[in-house]
Amino acid sequence: MQFLRNFFDKAYEKAGEKFHPVVESFDTILFSPNHTTKSGAHVRDAVDLKRTMMFVILAMVPCLLFGMWNVGEQHFIASGETVSFFDKFLHGAIRVLPLVVVSYGVGLTVEFIFGIIKGHSLHEGYLVSGMLIPLIMPVETPLWMVAIAVVFGVVIGKEVFGGTGMNILNVALTTRAFLFFAHPNSMIGDKIWISQMRDMEANGTMADGVSGATPLGQLATMDPGTVDTYYANGGVDFSQSLMGNYLGSIGETSVYAILLGLAFLLITRVASWRIVVSFFAGGFAMAFIFNIFAGDNVFMQVPALSQLMLGSFMFGMVFMITDPVTAAQTNKGKFYYGFLAGFIGILIRVANPAYPEGIMLGILIANVCASLIDHMVINANIKRREKRLAKATA
Repeated sequence: MQFLRNFFDKAYEKAGEKFHPVVESFDTILFSPNHTTKSGAHVRDAVDLKRTMMFVILAMVPCLLFGMWNVGEQHFIASGETVSFFDKFLHGAIRVLPLVVVSYGVGLTVEFIFGIIKGHSLHEGYLVSGMLIPLIMPVETPLWMVAIAVVFGVVIGKEVFGGTGMNILNVALTTRAFLFFAHPNSMIGDKIWISQMRDMEANGTMADGVSGATPLGQLATMDPGTVDTYYANGGVDFSQSLMGNYLGSIGETSVYAILLGLAFLLITRVASWRIVVSFFAGGFAMAFIFNIFAGDNVFMQVPALSQLMLGSFMFGMVFMITDPVTAAQTNKGKFYYGFLAGFIGILIRVANPAYPEGIMLGILIANVCASLIDHMVINANIKRREKRLAKATA
């Protein structure tokens, strides 16, 4: 590796002071920094921030690979063609990789611009956001929309607050929220979940009886009846929801792939188990309450556990709500924070038929409340200690 070390040393000399942050950003991907923080709060640890971000990216690889295959799977189901596993994966890779390239290309360009202007190295946080953004997008999202949304997410969601470690909102969810409210037709509906669906319909190559609606979309629009009607009409059952071979955002459908990522994040202690457990508990509690008062509402009749296996709940539980920057910092606060996000997410999903996927808004609302939750927890601790002190001195 010495030749790489020599290469970067010469690059620093040629880059000069102005472009020093650009060279340093690439240098610290391959080599750990040889400097430490001089002021402010910091943690002594052998694993720096960039290495931590790489752990999260590795945890998302199973979701990315399965998402590529599932994009091809849903495309060829819609076209009625029978092809090999490799053909499905290849089709999915051709459709998904451009989203990844645009996400990283545009986002890192914005980061480099701010790094040069402010004189700091590339903020490591976008290494994760750049992968999250394509995974939470429908496959047919236009690339130019993704580019604009990424600029908005990085600038408004992070840089205006001071960069990585200072933002109060999850950058990837801020990007998706911008697209959802600015271009809703490209984020909801039946035409965006199957690659090239519009072309197949125009050419008359779409298989008969194929619907482009996601399971949540189907439930939200069904007439009052029983949940059995949904399953009888080809709805996604529990085992299929675990596997993930149904329509949805690229990386959000497979629970198995998501749980592989969760296991890796918990083993490496990157994710907080307190937030994960409380988020699941909050979602389950809200879904169970809906079960009790379901009546003839199909969406409310879906069993609580099955409700959590659909849509983006599990993906949000593992990769979104656990973002250490935007989450609550106190141990007790993490329980409140996670429960609030899961509870509100399912509430919005089920109670608002116009918006059948509420996990994004549930997590963003919890992001905004995280500091308040920590403030309340700390104040409660202070008051308890004051009472103990008063008793001890009485």
